[in-house]
Parts: sequence; structure tokens; C-alpha cells
Amino acid sequence: MLDPLPPDLFDPACPSSATPFQIGDKWAGMVLVCLADGPRRFSELRVPLRRVSAKVLTETLRALERDGMITRTSYPGIPPHVEYAITDLGRTLFPAMEACRAWAARHLPAVESARAAYALRKA
Repeated sequence: MLDPLPPDLFDPACPSSATPFQIGDKWAGMVLVCLADGPRRFSELRVPLRRVSAKVLTETLRALERDGMITRTSYPGIPPHVEYAITDLGRTLFPAMEACRAWAARHLPAVESARAAYALRKA
């Protein structure tokens, strides 16, 4: 029998609540990859990210900007336009993202098997 988990297992002062969620966000990593080679306009991002709604893409861009992963630059003109660019801080996520991709390449079949077995048990 295992000992009960202590109620103070997680320190309330732990910085995990302030950690950017982006690395696990469904679209943020893809946005960062789209910006890896240089600044892009919203309409350019929509092309490879066609499965994401404009609303969710906007929310993702705002969250990335808020956390310092990207910059948003507004240019005057007719019509005015906005470009998004990855920051040096945002680029620091690429090694972690690559590690996640490598893990998935090795373990995705096992995850899919587990999901299929779970679905059968629940059916």
C-alpha cells in the first residue's frame, strides 16, 4: 500500500502556474515553426494553419506575444498591416519542440495502441 499523497506536495509558490503553456498548446508550436524563417502576416499564417479558426489563431498569437515568444508590429498604410515575428526567447523553445517530435516519432504507435485498447474497454 502506498503512503497517501501529502496535501502540500505542490508548493503554492511554484512557478509552474506562471510557466507559458505554449509548448503544449495545440497551435502555438506550429505558429512558431511558421515564423522560424522570418516575419509573417496573419493571412500568410492562415495558409498552413487552415484548420485553425481565425479566432483561435488570434488568441494563440496574443498569448505568444504576451509571453514574449513573438512580436507584433503594426505598419501604417492603406490598408494597414501587421507582421508577427519570433523572438530570441521564442526560438529557445525549438530544442524542446524537437525533443517532443522525436519522442512522438518513437512512441506514437504505443500511444495509438493504448488509445485503441482504452476505446475497446470503454465500448
